[in-house]
Amino acid sequence: MSSPALVDTPLGPAAVHADGPVAGARGTLVLGHGAGGGVGSADLVAVGGSAGAAGWRVLLVEQPWRVAGGRIAPAPPRLDLAWTAVLDALRTGGAPAGPLVLGGRSAGARVACRTAVDAGADGVLCLAFPLHPPGRPERSRAGELTGAGVPVGVVQGETDAFGRPEEVAAVLAGVPTASVYAVPGDHSLRRAPDVVAAAATSWLEDLLSG
Repeated sequence: MSSPALVDTPLGPAAVHADGPVAGARGTLVLGHGAGGGVGSADLVAVGGSAGAAGWRVLLVEQPWRVAGGRIAPAPPRLDLAWTAVLDALRTGGAPAGPLVLGGRSAGARVACRTAVDAGADGVLCLAFPLHPPGRPERSRAGELTGAGVPVGVVQGETDAFGRPEEVAAVLAGVPTASVYAVPGDHSLRRAPDVVAAAATSWLEDLLSG
């Protein structure tokens, strides 16, 4: 992966880490990180590497609060603001190659769902989507998933306290363009990152063939 490029946003600079082919890419995959970590999480690294090897241009976006050394993520509207500014800058630099897929882990997946339609995305890839806070299923974020407005792929840990795969599948049961992949592990998806990457890459292949 190359050294990150800094991109100005209303909340300060974001950092974009690029991987995969520049010319002849099969598509562009833009991934954001969670609220408790950066782009170095095991699942993001594995998925980025696998997708890059499969011919996707992969862009890992580090939010401004992380670049500035912060430890607490800002409110969702501010996350969306910075993310959208990065996407606008990417388009200004040239149209993304092939289909555009947005995604990320946990909070980053939520951002991708909320912004997919306005960004003109062709799909959303969610790693460990936080369907609800642990032990609080009544505080569901299902609307973000069902309202993404584009094909959605969710890779979810079998023991994820923020929503197990069967919970996510139940929410998406009426969405024909959604797929849920159950993988070993909890919300961190650290247990089997290779399995996470295989599931994500399989969904990307299905998106291209669809």
